[in-house]
Amino acid sequence: MTAMQSAQPATRDKVFGPPIFVLGGMQLLVVLDGTVAALALPRIQDALSMSESTSKWVITAYVLAFGGLMLLGGRLGDTFGRKRMFVVGVTAFTLTSLLCGSAWDQYSLIVGRGLQGASAAIAAPTAMALLATTYTPGKARNQAFAVYAAMTGVGSVAGLIAGGVLTEITWRLVFWINVPIGVLVAVGAVMFLRESQGERLALDVKGAILATVGCTLLVLAVSEGPNGWSQPVVVVSFVLAAIALAWFLLVQRKATHPILPFELFSNPSRVAALMAILLAGAIMMCMAVFISQFLQGILKYSPVESGLSVVPFAFGLGIAAAIASKLSLRFSPRWLVMVGGAIILWSCVYAASISSKHPPYLPDIGLTVAVVGFGVGFAVIPLTLSVVAGVRPTEIGPLTALAQVAQNLGGAIGLVIVGAMVTSRALSKGGTTAPVKEMNAEQLAAQASGYGVAFAACAGIAVLAGIVVLFMRFTPDEVAEGQAAQDQANTGLGD
Repeated sequence: MTAMQSAQPATRDKVFGPPIFVLGGMQLLVVLDGTVAALALPRIQDALSMSESTSKWVITAYVLAFGGLMLLGGRLGDTFGRKRMFVVGVTAFTLTSLLCGSAWDQYSLIVGRGLQGASAAIAAPTAMALLATTYTPGKARNQAFAVYAAMTGVGSVAGLIAGGVLTEITWRLVFWINVPIGVLVAVGAVMFLRESQGERLALDVKGAILATVGCTLLVLAVSEGPNGWSQPVVVVSFVLAAIALAWFLLVQRKATHPILPFELFSNPSRVAALMAILLAGAIMMCMAVFISQFLQGILKYSPVESGLSVVPFAFGLGIAAAIASKLSLRFSPRWLVMVGGAIILWSCVYAASISSKHPPYLPDIGLTVAVVGFGVGFAVIPLTLSVVAGVRPTEIGPLTALAQVAQNLGGAIGLVIVGAMVTSRALSKGGTTAPVKEMNAEQLAAQASGYGVAFAACAGIAVLAGIVVLFMRFTPDEVAEGQAAQDQANTGLGD
């Protein structure tokens, strides 16, 4: 799957116009949805009488489906037409957002979120490919990719602010808000985007389904484990997960065009970078969810206050990203990742130490959130650059998609594992896993202790990531070579 192949030449040499708003609108939807869902989680948990562990599936179901099916989604666009599959993906995302907002119980919401993630897995990769086939190589295409990337930052900050406001009215609005935006994006795609098609490759549907099912069963087993590791649901889920993942590896070895080509893992440094991205995804997802739950559940912040409280994370990340992208051309990326990891480690240890003390926002919470964001930006950017270090332009698409998959799956698996640790800690301190409208003092203290464990676990994951990147031996020259290949791919010279 190469996002840069096209049967038709790109024709637009001016970036600002309907196509960039359509494609950027989809990226905004995806980022916005992830942010507001985490922010609204405490209200959703209360409204649908969900337990602490079950509520995590509102996030996990989406991320697992999105990450597990993303590579297949890109192939669908290449095979059946990118514009066609983009419209299908956006339309499905819009309809499933309506379903999520109208959920009548916890199960309908979780199923809706899984379908929403599958829809995003079709729309997101085809949007990236359409960027390359819509704009002429050179300045126009580079600017289009820059605008598209900027939607990630805009969506994150907008999601924190708008999500808080919408959640104050009703949590359902955080999903319903996608509907009018999705309709505009779908209609705009039909009217303003041109059809393009990549190389037709055999679809590895079996591989995509097995990978997603295997990861889901593994996550289910870990999620239910704190309530008893010998339960039939835990044991059976572990066994079926092992079977599904082993079958997946067998299918990948025999598939003509596997969704996970093993040759991409021939470089040990690149494997280390992907593993570190998976761990970084776990940290980012866990911090997003547990900070929101700590602020709203323990400190009794409103959703608006909670959203505004974590805005410094986005600014810290943006500042660090700008610095790290330049330093990566002068210093070995593994050292930059370790510096970022050390910052995350300190911040998470500090957050764990104050979680049971009802700290004031300034300086304790606000400064810590900003520093965590800075550490994440300082670590993730060199990792992202390392994934494509020293590769050919034709390998940029698959590796970039693989990095996104690693980050998403890392977030899903990390959230459930750390969530299981939170639940176990809370239970051991006299807390409860049953849905309750209002916790008593003992239960609140137990839950605060659980969130402290979550932040400490993030510190542990940062240490693990630091150990992994010791095996990442990319040089600044290889990073620069990868950036040049990325520019070449974006400008169409590598086709």
